[in-house]
Amino acid sequence: MSEIHVPTLGESVVEATVAVWRKQEGEPVHVGEALVELETDKVNLEVAAEQEGVLQKIVKQVGDVVAVGDVLGTIAEGAGAAEASSNGVAASSVATPPMQAMTPEQQPASSQPSSAATESRAPSPLARRIAAENNIDLSAVRGTSPHGRITKEDVISYLQQQKQPTQPLSAPPASPPPAPAAPPPQRSAATPVAPPVAQPGREERVRMSRRRQTIAQRLVEAQHTAAMLTTFNEIDMSAVMEIRSRRKDAFKERHQVSLGFMSFFTKAVVGALKAFPRLNAEIQGNEIVIKHYYDIGIAVSTEEGLIVPVLRDADRKSFAEIEREIASLAKRARENALSLPELQGGTFTITNGGVFGSLLSTPILNAPQVGILGMHKIEQRPIALNGQVVIRPMMYVALSYDHRIVDGSEAVQCLVKIKEMMEDPETLLLEG
Repeated sequence: MSEIHVPTLGESVVEATVAVWRKQEGEPVHVGEALVELETDKVNLEVAAEQEGVLQKIVKQVGDVVAVGDVLGTIAEGAGAAEASSNGVAASSVATPPMQAMTPEQQPASSQPSSAATESRAPSPLARRIAAENNIDLSAVRGTSPHGRITKEDVISYLQQQKQPTQPLSAPPASPPPAPAAPPPQRSAATPVAPPVAQPGREERVRMSRRRQTIAQRLVEAQHTAAMLTTFNEIDMSAVMEIRSRRKDAFKERHQVSLGFMSFFTKAVVGALKAFPRLNAEIQGNEIVIKHYYDIGIAVSTEEGLIVPVLRDADRKSFAEIEREIASLAKRARENALSLPELQGGTFTITNGGVFGSLLSTPILNAPQVGILGMHKIEQRPIALNGQVVIRPMMYVALSYDHRIVDGSEAVQCLVKIKEMMEDPETLLLEG
């Protein structure tokens, strides 16, 4: 018998939550096959089998909090596996070649049909966890995403449908009209009022994921520990949009990636941080640590909340390299395939609420960083230009900063610098 232990989770991560067991007690396992998925505050990790055998016992159940080195379960090997098989355990009579560790988007090969259609229906980690908590058979749930993948919304919708009472096939015979109700008794002012009773189906309780708990905790901490203020401005996006319109086809043909706004804003942010270095710093005790490298965090929205993968050394990357790496980070963030180092050590963050239609918002600092830029929706608006009213594609931008080390004048000038470079994109080649 061998034990399944919680592996090292990564720098600064000391505990995790058991999200879902891929195998059940008595099922055969193979070397490299994913057994259990652990949820940390940053990424989800899979623990794979290190030997052949049968999953003998599950020690930690779904929802349990575990630390590095804890025993998750045990695997029976050799005679134990043969005995489990003879007792009716569904063990394969033909040896299965060892499997490679899988990503959270994949299902174990022992339970995967060969058809590509079934593979595309692999549920997301959050969907699997909600299904496990409510004893839902995922084979009965239909995925509504473009590729048929089962998401948390599909599982929740299925759960709500199961809770609805079944309607009778035919209407019951009409009953005689009820007798007139007696008038309610008069209640004195001193009579206590009973609290309303919640009706079934009107409320739903879903366990908060570890990542969501961490997001909530860090956002509250950021507001409690930092003297956070926000300054606003607006950018005329005409010049950038003209360049994109003129160069996007050639750019994509040459670099196999689309030319978006993020590369322009990343270059502008780097240029502004070079001019105002205190916004690329952090506080450690009584010291200010000013960083002369530019690891820019790019906020990405996923099913389980906002995460911020880091674009390393953004000042040394071309427009194409920035676009390509941001696209890769965003894709792997939504597939829950990022590694812990890719989420650590950013010096400044950019978040784009405009993709969801936000016109204006106040971004919250990503501690221990002291600055974050918020992008918003581009709208055609009338502005005064050279004494005339003209229509221009305008974007509101917001810069939140920690007033403990960044003065208001610095923050305002930093945002103006970003505005100036975006409205004159040629300067991005010189200063970004």
